[in-house]
Amino acid sequence: MPAFPLAVSTTAALLLASGVALAQPATATRSLPSQRLLERHGLVRMWWGQAQMNTARDTVLHLVADEQIVMVHSSGGLLSAFEAETGRRLWAAQIGPQDTPAYAPVANDQLVLVAAGVRLYALDKWTGDPVWNVVIPGHPSASPAIDEDEVYVGCLDGSVYAFDLKRIRELYEQALLPQWSHLTVVWRHATSGRISAPPVPTGATVKFASHNRSLYSLTRNQHSVKFQLETGAAVAAPLAYRPGPPGTIFLASEDFKLYAVNSDNGRLRWEPYVSGLPIRRAPRVLRDAVYVFPDRGGMHAVSVEDGRQLWWRPRIVDFISGSRTRLYTTDDLGHVVVMDRADGAPLGVLPLRDLSLRFSNDRTDRLFLSTPSGLVVALREAGLDFPVYHLFPERRPILPEFAPEEEAAAEVDEAQPPQ
Repeated sequence: MPAFPLAVSTTAALLLASGVALAQPATATRSLPSQRLLERHGLVRMWWGQAQMNTARDTVLHLVADEQIVMVHSSGGLLSAFEAETGRRLWAAQIGPQDTPAYAPVANDQLVLVAAGVRLYALDKWTGDPVWNVVIPGHPSASPAIDEDEVYVGCLDGSVYAFDLKRIRELYEQALLPQWSHLTVVWRHATSGRISAPPVPTGATVKFASHNRSLYSLTRNQHSVKFQLETGAAVAAPLAYRPGPPGTIFLASEDFKLYAVNSDNGRLRWEPYVSGLPIRRAPRVLRDAVYVFPDRGGMHAVSVEDGRQLWWRPRIVDFISGSRTRLYTTDDLGHVVVMDRADGAPLGVLPLRDLSLRFSNDRTDRLFLSTPSGLVVALREAGLDFPVYHLFPERRPILPEFAPEEEAAAEVDEAQPPQ
């Protein structure tokens, strides 16, 4: 089903008024997978929609989702948001000047954050209205990270900056941003190598990796180093985090190794897993397994508990999503491959090469795919009307419980007054 009408934010409205051509659903729908193809592989199309963008000059730069919304960020800087379960189009907004280099957006319950140029932009998650923007003291090298109190940004010079959200709000209300942005910086930690991936907040600490071959854990409040772990080569892949107890950071390095690090004390939980090839893609964690994708090395499933290899499949290059029994991945030809989660056995192949942008969804079981021109498709397994929550199961909404029809009928009979 197509998405619902769009609520266009102020910045997007200015683009429309100035005559910028924005894409609309039309002939692009030829890229939609047929219902027959999906049914053959046990899938259902939840919704499809068209991101707002100038397809005459721009392409999709980032496709990102959390448990609530899906975001499509174009190379021209236009960001569109959809409701993840219904496909309702929420808003579109221009992030910074057109064509400003930007990293993938991130979101929490209230805000969407984008690091574009040397500024950090915050938008209301549900309306797309601009909330604030601050100047970053250095040139960002990855997407920001956010928790309930602070925002963290890694930079090319090896610095990580922490910004105070409460202080940002106070200065914004006094109309002192962005010129007084330096007052919002809580701390800066300098390393000798570029910060290659977003920091990872883990409660009282924040973790980040540097190209100087180290993983750092800093306390958020005191800005003190809780531990530092050195690896044998540069860390180019984003970190993966599995909440505990014990909380575990998965660190992939270019010396072919996957490290499982206790988030509290920095100790290795097991001997590093050796893949045989450099690892530059983020590991993905689903419950009892972590999935690793070395360069030209296929897909490795590794036990979270002891680091042993569970199985290996060649020609698989990236992760899309997983349900309780299945995995959805991308092979080296750009096809979507359905696999058995237990042993990695292939169950089917979907030729969806037009939908070449795939969000690696380790949060839920939903599949989010897009064409370079902004046609977004959401898929799910047949029978899974409600999403499976992997990373943060506590975020799953409380659902009403229904008694079986036989029990409900018996209760009605018992409730009838005697004749």
